[in-house]
Amino acid sequence: SSMLSGSVPTGQPVEVEGASQPGLIAKSGLILFGFDGKCFINGKFEDAEDGKTYNTVNPTDGSVICKVSYASVADVDRAVSAAKEAFDNGPWGKMNPRDRGRLLYRLADLMEEHQEELATIETIDSGAVYTLALKTHVGMSIQTFRYFAGWCDKIQGSTIPINQARPNRNLTFTKKEPLGVCAIVIPWNYPLMMLAWKSAACLAAGNTLVLKPAQVTPLTALKFAELTVKAGIPKGVINIVPGSGGLVGQRMSDHPDIRKLGFTGSTPIGKQIMKSRLLCCYYSNISCITKVSLELGGKSPLIIFSDCDMDKAVRMGMSSVYFNKGENCIAAGRLFVEESIHDEYIRRVVEEIKKMKIGDPLDRSTDHGPQNHKAHLDKLVEYCEIGVKEGATLVYGGRQVDRPGFFMEPTVFTDVEDHMFIAKEESFGPVMVVSKFKDGDVDGVLSRANNTEFGLASGVFTRDINKAMYVSERLEAGTVFVNTYNKTDVAAPFGGFKQSGFGKDLGKNYTDVPTFFIALFFWKCLE
Repeated sequence: SSMLSGSVPTGQPVEVEGASQPGLIAKSGLILFGFDGKCFINGKFEDAEDGKTYNTVNPTDGSVICKVSYASVADVDRAVSAAKEAFDNGPWGKMNPRDRGRLLYRLADLMEEHQEELATIETIDSGAVYTLALKTHVGMSIQTFRYFAGWCDKIQGSTIPINQARPNRNLTFTKKEPLGVCAIVIPWNYPLMMLAWKSAACLAAGNTLVLKPAQVTPLTALKFAELTVKAGIPKGVINIVPGSGGLVGQRMSDHPDIRKLGFTGSTPIGKQIMKSRLLCCYYSNISCITKVSLELGGKSPLIIFSDCDMDKAVRMGMSSVYFNKGENCIAAGRLFVEESIHDEYIRRVVEEIKKMKIGDPLDRSTDHGPQNHKAHLDKLVEYCEIGVKEGATLVYGGRQVDRPGFFMEPTVFTDVEDHMFIAKEESFGPVMVVSKFKDGDVDGVLSRANNTEFGLASGVFTRDINKAMYVSERLEAGTVFVNTYNKTDVAAPFGGFKQSGFGKDLGKNYTDVPTFFIALFFWKCLE
């Protein structure tokens, strides 16, 4: 408890139908009250229909945290039916938008009241360092619900002037209406934040939803479900079904009553979802043409020019790779460093890595926690072995840390050539992949940076405003960071190009245009 300002984070139990009592987790000396590991369907916690459960594991030491219901196809069908009933006949669809916003504000307030509890659950279940879980995983989730709560009564149509057909005078207007039942499938790297990014806008528009958390990180989603009851969200509006992607996710992809599906995850699974929706439409007797929004894989390039602020480039370059243990969709998957500063840059990065504290993520002094689960750790070790085998220089790390749990050493590769596996494939872990480029070869490095099937994010470091604008306009990515990195905001649209998906999270309903984050230095220059 000393790790959390001398207090044990607790939340008062909420009386939710079907919830077990006392419903607590005791882990690492912390007690988390009011938690239930069951499916949340139609406003109450229920066991999976077939009674199956699975263990969710603490990546810090590999121990079992608790058992969670393993939802079946029948559970998904019940959840969709509840969401459809809530949309068609419940109070949510008839509610004044301002009242709907009031409920979402109340939900955000409750999340803030329980933020230490949510952050602790997130840390235990995902391995996120507690300080990051509190500020980003939970903090941005709260901001997201508050932002979209404010949009509830500002979703407006328009009047359109048309040619008048005499003798009548005609008026045309548009009205924006909710779609209906939405399915949301979220990843394991930011469990609560991805829930918020996907569901807050969905709810603000008046939709109902069925959400599948990642199988390995279901706990904050289920705690969130409890808070929705306390906030007064009507039953059936939010339904959460933990389980496998192959079973639960596939049924959500196939279901004819789903009107939109939002997914964040890998490109291969995104393609499978698209295929499932097309097959559903082709073979089903019920019309099921469905909107789909996909935020998929990335291999984001970061270009560092010799005229950069070196201190900032080192600090932000490391953050671009090692933030959240590298389990970050916009992580810089490949760094291009100008030849004249390459060696100094690598030397300084390695010096800083050696200062990083690897350890228990509940300890506030820890910089680098465990990878999310064992299978992912094994893939990272294999990824590094491939890099060495292909001839890249392993400067630092590349191995599992010799301690219990799923810890990976922060890693640096140099001399990475364009044809290599690690130059093309995403690691989704703490692996810095560095390539040199010749001094002054701006167009050459741009061509190499864009030579990827992905286009989620990118970045550039330079003091030259003209170079910054030239490069940022030509990088083929949904977000371009200039002299900064990882700066997302709830008001700015987020999404990718090419094989990184389509559709946007956050912000207003934008078309596929890049989002540019430009550091304050350049804002002043551009005014």
